[in-house]
This record gives sequence, C-alpha cells and structure tokens, in this order.
Amino acid sequence: EVQLQASGGGLVPAGGSLRLSCEASGFTFDDYAIGWFRQAPGKERKAVSCINSSDSKRYYVDSVKGRFTISRDNAKNTVYLQMNDLKFEDTAVYYCTVYARGSSLGSTYQWYWGQGTQVTVSS
Repeated sequence: EVQLQASGGGLVPAGGSLRLSCEASGFTFDDYAIGWFRQAPGKERKAVSCINSSDSKRYYVDSVKGRFTISRDNAKNTVYLQMNDLKFEDTAVYYCTVYARGSSLGSTYQWYWGQGTQVTVSS
C-alpha cells in the first residue's frame, strides 16, 4: 500500500522557518518525482514545488522561489521542503504527492496524497 506521511507543520511568525518532511512507503521511491502542493482556506490546491527522481531537477512556483528549497534523501524514502522567510500568504495545509504505481502485484499508476500538514504564519 502506497503511503505518504507529511509532517513538520506548525505556527510560526512571519519571517520564520519550517522544514516539512514527507516519508513514503509502498513503492520504489527513487523511481519517482515527488511534489508538494498547498491549499489555503477557501482556495484551490496548488503546486508549490517538485523534485525529480534523481534530484537533478527542481521546480518552484514563483511565489516561493528563493525562500523554499526542496530536497530528497532516497536512502530514507523522504522528501523535504525547507521553508524560510515565511509570509502570511504561505499559510495553508501542505500535501506531498506522487504519481506512481505501488509495489503490490496488480497496482496501477495513480495519484497518491499524504494527509497534509498545517502551516500557519502569523503576521
């Protein structure tokens, strides 16, 4: 069973930092790109950052460039999102996601989502 466990959220003042973690299991982790999305109250879920399987390519939405850094540790099946200089508008539930096929026999490709971790930035 594919599982993504996001953690590391919390309440921080503007200008503060947090590091989110996404620990994965149930699929061949180092074969797949992993992404972070976020959803603010009353708004659509939107992409924030993505990292490819070999850590050779990283994508960031313009609003977080220069402040957020995505990385991965394939030995730990974990992707991180280091968030610095946090702003009030970064407040959201953050989700990690993967489009993958599970390791179980008969698994098919589909999107999997973690449970989300709340990030709240006080202004």
